[in-house]
Amino acid sequence: MQNLTLTWQTAGGTAVALLGAAYAAKRVDRPGLAVVCREAGTLLALFTLWQLVGHVSVMSTDHALDRADWIHRTELAWGLPDEAALQRSAREHSWLISAANYYYAVMHFGVMLVLLAWVFVRRRARYAWLRNTVVLTTAACLLVQFLPVAPPRMLPGNGFVDVAAEYGQSVYGGAVGGMVADQLSAMPSVHVAWCVIVAVAVVVIARGPWRWLVVLHPVLTVYVVVVTANHFWADGLVAVALLLVVYLVQHAASGWRRASPEAVPAPARGRAGTRG
Repeated sequence: MQNLTLTWQTAGGTAVALLGAAYAAKRVDRPGLAVVCREAGTLLALFTLWQLVGHVSVMSTDHALDRADWIHRTELAWGLPDEAALQRSAREHSWLISAANYYYAVMHFGVMLVLLAWVFVRRRARYAWLRNTVVLTTAACLLVQFLPVAPPRMLPGNGFVDVAAEYGQSVYGGAVGGMVADQLSAMPSVHVAWCVIVAVAVVVIARGPWRWLVVLHPVLTVYVVVVTANHFWADGLVAVALLLVVYLVQHAASGWRRASPEAVPAPARGRAGTRG
């Protein structure tokens, strides 16, 4: 499968160009264009940082495989289902593995981009909340990912198989020192964090009973990242925990803004001050 992912150099250069275009558009009084360029540039800058973390991590690959092996053994000791057994069951159906590889490669970015575009165009008032959630959660994941952890597919001794490579559907590029740069950022799973963000955003923002179908996206994503041996259960659990922290921080911050005197219109403050 062709790797369509931008390199960090290309993404970073495009982000700078878009942010520059946003500044220029603002100067010539084109606020709509400025907002679009600014938001696109911000997201590309975040993507650039994500790509860079993989390159930084690969410079210190010591114990990345040991950490992955420890996670697997700890999960089994705690009674969690064995991901390797689930993968073996899925490998009995070649069409299922092929579909899982495509879902992993395409839906992670595809669904998020569609969601961001839809909210930006149709639900602009909620866009800042969604964008901040994506940025803060991804940034939190990146901080953890500076500690390199190998994905399960790099542990053949534990029963895992790199099915994407086996089926010729790997999305990863050339190797650096025998390791692909962005393959040692398995903990936590940004795939899982983003799919939960998508589900929560659609349920909160959209209307009508059909919006609940979006819950299938995180369910499928978790299944896919496990049977393709890209992540352990723990990778997803840590990602969701970080997302919950981000939601709590955003909720607290919105409360602080409401409680701030600057958030109260001047006439209202004046009226409040005359009571007593």
